[in-house]
Amino acid sequence: MRRAGQIAAAARALAGKLIVPGATTHDIDKQVEAFIRSQHAIPTCIGYCGYPAATCISVNDEVIHGIPGKKVIRDGDLVKIDLDVGFEGYIGDCAATFIAGKARCDEDVRLLSITRQAFYEGLKYARPGYRVSDISAAVQQFVEANGFSVIRDYVGHGVGREMHEEPEVPNFGKPGHGARLLRGMTICIEPMVAAGDWPIRVLKDGWTVKTQDGSQAAHYENTVLITDGDPEILTVPEPEV
Repeated sequence: MRRAGQIAAAARALAGKLIVPGATTHDIDKQVEAFIRSQHAIPTCIGYCGYPAATCISVNDEVIHGIPGKKVIRDGDLVKIDLDVGFEGYIGDCAATFIAGKARCDEDVRLLSITRQAFYEGLKYARPGYRVSDISAAVQQFVEANGFSVIRDYVGHGVGREMHEEPEVPNFGKPGHGARLLRGMTICIEPMVAAGDWPIRVLKDGWTVKTQDGSQAAHYENTVLITDGDPEILTVPEPEV
């Protein structure tokens, strides 16, 4: 799983560099897929419940599961990359949001910052003895204290031999509930945050999820290993510039 996580993190970093004004989401997807395969790994999103691409690329008010295609990235777009890598039977899963070119407003920059930090707020409770909802509550409290909303319809999850395993890891809820965290568990903590309200809608393609009110959205995710001490991020992110 560490190797799968390393490849996934490197693929995410590559995608971030490819997100520039004028690029198409199809081209970004194909270059990321080629990189994953060059590492003797599998882009496990392809074919998952019929999904047609190696990555999910969602733009602006699209929260998650955007299908790469002819869409051209514009200056200031908020672009979410979500991908899974299979290596020797195990999965690495991660996501991040990038700004193409120059941000259109300070609020977009703040949305990305709060979404990323919400992951780290939840990570503080990814330790033996805590419960899943301790992570959930920490994410929700931080996001809402900063004036944003957490998406309720989609959640984090366990990960291992399968992309989605138990337990579910919501981004909202009261602490002290759900599965107790144990050494050796691997989970995905993934805040999905809207600048406006949290209700969503799914487009006719059956995949793309947008905010109902058209507000901007951000997504950040890492695969995390529960240890005897500090949690270990298996999809180690590049430092913020």
